Amino acid sequence: MTPFGRRGVVGGAGIASVLGALAGVRAVQHRAEPSRRRRDRHADEDFGLMDSDRGSLVAADDGVMLAVREVGPANAPLTVVFVHGYCLQMASWHFQRRQLARRWGSSVRMVFFDQRGHGKSGTPTAESCTIGQLGRDLHAVLRAVAPTGPVVLVGHSMGGMSVLSMARQVPELFGGRVIGVGFLSTAAAGLNQTGLSRNLENPVIDAFRLAVRTAPGLVQLGRGAARVIIAPILRAASYGTEVSPSLTRFTDSMLNETSVTTIVNFLSSLELHDESAALPVIADLPSLVLCGDADMVIPFAQSEALAAALPNSELVRVVSGGHLVQLEFPIRVTDAIDRLVARAIGEDDIVAKAGIGG
Repeated sequence: MTPFGRRGVVGGAGIASVLGALAGVRAVQHRAEPSRRRRDRHADEDFGLMDSDRGSLVAADDGVMLAVREVGPANAPLTVVFVHGYCLQMASWHFQRRQLARRWGSSVRMVFFDQRGHGKSGTPTAESCTIGQLGRDLHAVLRAVAPTGPVVLVGHSMGGMSVLSMARQVPELFGGRVIGVGFLSTAAAGLNQTGLSRNLENPVIDAFRLAVRTAPGLVQLGRGAARVIIAPILRAASYGTEVSPSLTRFTDSMLNETSVTTIVNFLSSLELHDESAALPVIADLPSLVLCGDADMVIPFAQSEALAAALPNSELVRVVSGGHLVQLEFPIRVTDAIDRLVARAIGEDDIVAKAGIGG
């Protein structure tokens, strides 16, 4: 058998294993559906708000193009960069973009971007789907769109890991240009021991990984079927409370637009990452550590451990919040980021000069 033929058989076997579990997963999904109609409080929400923001493309160090959006003047006295999580897009910061633009006006420039393999950014190689590379991508975005002036970095889930990765690799920027950091629903290390990754250690997911790595073309052709395996795990962890149908559809659209190969290629790095070496680099900075106490992906205990390593941090526990806490409880998150920025720039002097405040 040729190497190509062997890959096809192995990949086909992996896909067959995945397809064999579809009926059970569909049954679980059906039972999870609420029987009563929900009020759609976000029926009139414009979730495409960021599409009209100032856009550009930034080349990562390996040539992958990263889609960037900006809000606020380029010469604002402060830049806040938001980094989204796994299987999401920059639009996952929708509510913060809308609410903070109203609060901060022209005093702060906000920068959002799609991480590699997500949203409108370019397709990466499997080898580059690592937390280390995401830290370098964040640095590339900073060099391109915020080469000077003070910066606050805010990351959610995998985005928080990207911030930690950059701190480990470019420590000289922290305490100088980077004056504050925010971590939402994230951890410095240990996802192979707690949270979502335990749910990923089963024969079905192992077969799914194998199928993607050995026959990605076949998996992409069957992405609808294959996605039924991984998507329920992510959806179940998204929210701790019942949210509106429009918000659920918005979340699902980001997941559905994420390539199956991207989903699987990042799994290993998410499970095994360890950015603990970054903690001393940011220990003295004003920081925010926020997490929902119903987060199934990264349990609140992980945030408590992270905050304990950052003596200048504010720890915020969002009661009943799931993993997508910035969408589920947007005001709580927006207020916490606002407080972080106020602490980072100094309420007694720079705030008055820049016009930034609560």
